[in-house]
Order: sequence, then structure tokens, then C-alpha cells
Amino acid sequence: MGMRIRFLMRGMLATAMAGAACSTSTPPVAENPAAQPEKAIVMPPPAPRIGKPVSAPSYAAVTRSGIRFSGVEFDSRSHRLVVIDQAGGPGTKYPDAGAAARSRNALAAVNAGFFTPEGDPLGLVVEGGVAAGSWNQASSLGSGIWYEDAPGGSAIARRGAIGREGAKRCRELLQTGPLLVENGAAVGGLSTRKTSARTIIAWDGGDRWWIGRTSPCTLQSAAAALASGGPCRWSVAHALNLDGGRSSELWVSGKVSGGPVSERPLWNRPVRNFLALAPR
Repeated sequence: MGMRIRFLMRGMLATAMAGAACSTSTPPVAENPAAQPEKAIVMPPPAPRIGKPVSAPSYAAVTRSGIRFSGVEFDSRSHRLVVIDQAGGPGTKYPDAGAAARSRNALAAVNAGFFTPEGDPLGLVVEGGVAAGSWNQASSLGSGIWYEDAPGGSAIARRGAIGREGAKRCRELLQTGPLLVENGAAVGGLSTRKTSARTIIAWDGGDRWWIGRTSPCTLQSAAAALASGGPCRWSVAHALNLDGGRSSELWVSGKVSGGPVSERPLWNRPVRNFLALAPR
């Protein structure tokens, strides 16, 4: 009888362990979660620039769902974003976004991608066809891509839709993340824990873009606000998170309607690179 009981107990324990191994659970959400499996999707190519721009770049600050969005919207038929990287590391050439923008006669600029404690890009960066950093396959902070291809079209995509080799062929590129809005819907699984200022780039899927920063908020609340209305006069189809917190910065020239504007708190730290808005 004793052997029979021990045999039954071992069988019950094995069954319980097998059930636990097959069960699924939702992992805790972190501010910088580990990379999740990429969706098997193929993003469409950048929309062609057809017709005349609908408007000149303009600055505005609006509040959506309790979050202040401060930034510049523009038309990619007349203006484009360019990467300004500092090979020597954060602050070695430009102390802030304004200095970086003025070096290119740009109209506006924001801080761009994440960087390591040593000052290296945390992901791939392409400036004028010259690559820096390395492909980030392991982190959600590299799960999204903003890029401009050789013909001059721009888009936001998942890293899996472009791939390492495709990224290297871009004229301008910034690997960052996570994606906040995709195909008009807020991305699921974003952090609800850390509240911080955010730097964001948003796109309508066509010719209209927005760059700017937010008041302190979580990634999830920023995504929800962007998907439900956003800071612009058009619906946001795709939005991408850039470096934020102490790095978050916005500079706008007086040549832009609503400018000049400089939003750089005193406690901000030097950054590795910037995205600047320039005429075509």
C-alpha cells in the first residue's frame, strides 16, 4: 500500500509540473521591457509626396487626456527630418538642441535616440548615409525605426519590417522605441509605472508629421492620448518613443509660426544625437 501511495503521489506531482510548464502568464511590465517577439508584418513603403504641402511648419502646445503635448507639425513634401549625431559622444559638439539645429540652419530640433553610459548609441543611427552604433535586437528601446530612404520618403516601422541590412541602406535612420501607436491604435503592454517627460515623433501615414515632447506621463498614457486625438489637426497612425526624462528637449526657431520656443529644463543632460527639421 505504501508503494502504491508513493507511486500515485509521484504521478500527481509530475502532472502538476507539466501543467505549470504549459501555462502562460503575463510578465510584469517594466519601463524598458525585454524585446517581445516581432509581429510578422510588412510595412508599406513611405507614402509618395504628391501635390503641394498643406501648410508650413507650426508650433503649438495642447493638452490631451491630461498630458501637455508641445511640438511642431510639418509636411514632408516641403520639410524633412535629419539626424545630427556626435561621434565624440554626448555634448562634444552641441550642448543642446538649439545649437545642433542652428549648425544645419534647421527650424526645430528634439533630442533623439538612447545611448549607453559610455555615450555610444543604443541602436543603429544613420546620418547622411553614414552609420554609427550597432543593430539593437535585444531591447524594446530598439524595437522601432524612423527612417528616410534614398528617394527621400520617410516612415515609422518595426525593426523586423526593415531588418539590419535594410536599415544600413537608409539615408537617415534612428533605432529607438518602443512604438506607441501602430495603425491608429495604442500599442498594448506598455509601462504604466514610470512617469516621465517623453520625446515623441508621430506620423499620419502620409505626408504629415509631428515632433515634440510631453509633460510627465507613462508610456501607456502617452500612447492612449496619441491614439484618441493626439496633438495635431490630423489622426496619428504611427508614433514612436524617443529618449525622454532628463534628455527630453525641444527647440523651435522664431521662423516657425508660434516660435521661438526652448523647452530644456536646467537638469537636462547632454545627449548623443538629435532629430532636426530642415527645408527640402
